[in-house]
Amino acid sequence: MAERDGPGGGGRAAGGGKMALHRCETCSKEEAKYRCPRCMKYSCSLLCVKKHKLALSCNGVRDKTAFISVHEFTDLNLLSDYRFLEDVGRTADAAARHCIVHSPATKRLLYCLRNKARGCNIELKTLPVGFTKRRENSTTFNFMENKFYWHLKLVFPHCHAEYTLKGVPDDKTLADILKPYIDPVESDPVVCQRLKIYTASPQSDVRILMKIENRSRNSIRYNELDASRSLLDNLKGKVIIEYPTLFVVLKTLKNDMVVLGQDGSEPAENSDSESSSLSSVEEGEIRDNS
Repeated sequence: MAERDGPGGGGRAAGGGKMALHRCETCSKEEAKYRCPRCMKYSCSLLCVKKHKLALSCNGVRDKTAFISVHEFTDLNLLSDYRFLEDVGRTADAAARHCIVHSPATKRLLYCLRNKARGCNIELKTLPVGFTKRRENSTTFNFMENKFYWHLKLVFPHCHAEYTLKGVPDDKTLADILKPYIDPVESDPVVCQRLKIYTASPQSDVRILMKIENRSRNSIRYNELDASRSLLDNLKGKVIIEYPTLFVVLKTLKNDMVVLGQDGSEPAENSDSESSSLSSVEEGEIRDNS
């Protein structure tokens, strides 16, 4: 909502100071009567307010976290910040008290998933309610079939693309999981076009990597997975936080990436000329032993 000038045409700015007379920044004809709390643009009428929202993709809602310099900071800004922190505190408290968080059914479900994963030699860790991965995770365990149906994320770094899969059975091979994305025949035309660097490459050049959890941020490494084996076999002996995230890379682009070998050992130190051409994927290193 735009802020209206007071009597006499003076008006007030969002910071509480009196708004000087301005021309409408949309039509440049009439004297401004409104000022947008979000982008601070002046408007003369409801029509111009709507036009400026459409042109600037502005929702007209004040950004409570927008930066304000010390010279422009007023008592109203201080009060706004105080109320914003109060709102955050109330929201966090309400989330902590939500019945779902302490629901016995929810706790039993998470305990069951972790217990079944432990039986498969998988260390599954769950995050507290409120974390994005906790909200996204749709992994389930089917007791009749005695198998997991995983929530899975595929990341294609060379194309800056990500895809989320739900209900992936644990007995499905990684090669079959990737077919709808990188197979030139079976992949969707739109996906194929976006991932053309993968679909144009031989399947033997494709490597599937998964980040090793519980390592420091400056020492992130990745395990290489076997595309011919099932998802369950590849996850055995691994630590999973909520759900698996697989990185699909190409061997032919190894000069741009660092890939970890299948034995999980630390890679040998590369020469300065080689290391200068290597880059990281998602804040971590992917090293090549070959």
